[in-house]
Amino acid sequence: MGYVYIFGTILFTVYGQLIIKMRIGNYGSLPSESLEKLFFLIKLFLDPFIFSGFISAFLASMCWMAAMTKFELSYAYPFMGLTFVLVFLFGVFFMGESLNIYKLLGLSFIVLGIILASKG
Repeated sequence: MGYVYIFGTILFTVYGQLIIKMRIGNYGSLPSESLEKLFFLIKLFLDPFIFSGFISAFLASMCWMAAMTKFELSYAYPFMGLTFVLVFLFGVFFMGESLNIYKLLGLSFIVLGIILASKG
């Protein structure tokens, strides 16, 4: 059951990152004036999809707390590297983000690190 909590943490984290990135583009750039920044951020927060990203972050935290009752931190935490992998892949394939050899190498090192850490 502990792996379900880790998977939930990863799933909710990835969802939150992707939905916020997808929706933020609808609002333009952050204004330079302080008061305008505040109103801009409030407007973003009131977007139902962006708000769902915050709820997703909360649910990810709840799953993580449950996972911590089942595993040592040094064992569970490397799995969080999968969030980098999944966000990267979804960004490339569904959001048209750039892909190059350096990003692929970095991603490969992350995956290798997850594999090595999970063996220990």
